Amino acid sequence: MSPAQPKLLIVEDDEAIRTQLKYALRERYALTFADNRTKALALLSEIHPDVVSLDLGLPPHADTAEEGLQALEDILRAAPATKVIVVTGNGDRANARRAVELGAFDYLSKPIDLTEYETVLHRSTYLQALETENGRQAAEAEAAVRFEEIIGSTPRMREIFAMLSLVAKTDVTLLVQGESGTGKELVARAVHHKSRRKNAPFVPINCGAIPESLLESELFGHEKGAYTGAHIQRKGKLEQADNGTVFLDEIAEMSLPLQVKLLRFLQERQIERLGGQQRIPVDTRVIAATNKDLKTEIAAGRFREDLFFRLSVVTVTLRVSSPELSAIPAAAFVQCRCSHRHRPEPLARQHSRARECRPASDDPGAGALHRAVRPRDRPGHETGASVAARGAQPGRAAGRGRCVDPDEGQYQPRGDRARYQSAGAARPARQASHRQQGAALGRGRALTSS
Repeated sequence: MSPAQPKLLIVEDDEAIRTQLKYALRERYALTFADNRTKALALLSEIHPDVVSLDLGLPPHADTAEEGLQALEDILRAAPATKVIVVTGNGDRANARRAVELGAFDYLSKPIDLTEYETVLHRSTYLQALETENGRQAAEAEAAVRFEEIIGSTPRMREIFAMLSLVAKTDVTLLVQGESGTGKELVARAVHHKSRRKNAPFVPINCGAIPESLLESELFGHEKGAYTGAHIQRKGKLEQADNGTVFLDEIAEMSLPLQVKLLRFLQERQIERLGGQQRIPVDTRVIAATNKDLKTEIAAGRFREDLFFRLSVVTVTLRVSSPELSAIPAAAFVQCRCSHRHRPEPLARQHSRARECRPASDDPGAGALHRAVRPRDRPGHETGASVAARGAQPGRAAGRGRCVDPDEGQYQPRGDRARYQSAGAARPARQASHRQQGAALGRGRALTSS
């Protein structure tokens, strides 16, 4: 039995048919047999067949298709990519159609014609091989532009991925700089999940969202009675992230006195809770992020230079200016795939739509990507801009049954458009008629009053 042979699972309760198929197919397929639904499902998870040949008439209800259809549903639920060929009784087209609706690849009727059976098997195994190869290539292509949840295909993004891969293997402090929406926290999480600390906590804290009076307690914790309202001892974020990673977002918003205390922690790797006297060793990796230029903050006296050097052992700068805009389609493509889980769309169409939605101007991060993958208002909806990109003329037919409304910039059904045009042409005549009727009514009122 050659390892290159496609794996075929035959689910058939008739021993004579199993024997016939065994001798007819054993030279071309790696065969496995099952005579009931339970055994078929067990073999499915064990051998992972490429193709399943399923008789719908299985025990304990061999005279109906009930058990076979249930087996079909179970097989496709457990292995959706498996090609299933159903075999039905002679003339049982209703259950054959039902099987195809449930996801069967094809169906055959008994008695089995071996030539036809082998043709269907060959087609299904060939298609399965193509889909497997396509999936492998797609995974390789995606891996080349992906670092955890970060997507990018530009040379600059590839350099960043290479740097992050190296940084993740170490425990050095990392500083991530970039505008809002460029994915600074995604970088921090990716580095954490690629590091030896991935099974320990990742604890983010936004230094700009917490009042200065509370930020010290949030970072370093406090002892019971340290201040009014401190009824219990509480660990800070640095201590909570022991053996893991703490992410200090908007580090430039931290006050100068608190910067001194953070600098001491980075030097000694020990903390002292607010109101406490005991030094507590903490093994926490620090990743900081900011959307400000820290060198400018240092020159203005708002950030300590020594803390900057401690934080910026490795610095990653994220930009969404013009060179990185070409990465938007790759990210949009992945989000298109995620947004179509419940309403599948061909991958080629998703990739094409992702490329078409590239923003025309610099648009920081999340905003551009959100607009890139924004769903249409309704199926078939297109804007005037997308129509113009395809060369269609406003007011002219732009697709079967649709035309472009030059005022709204949207498609309108051709019948509605014709109705609007006819209504617009008739409007002056109606208005003249209304004026004449109004004048006549006015004369009538005048004569009556006199």
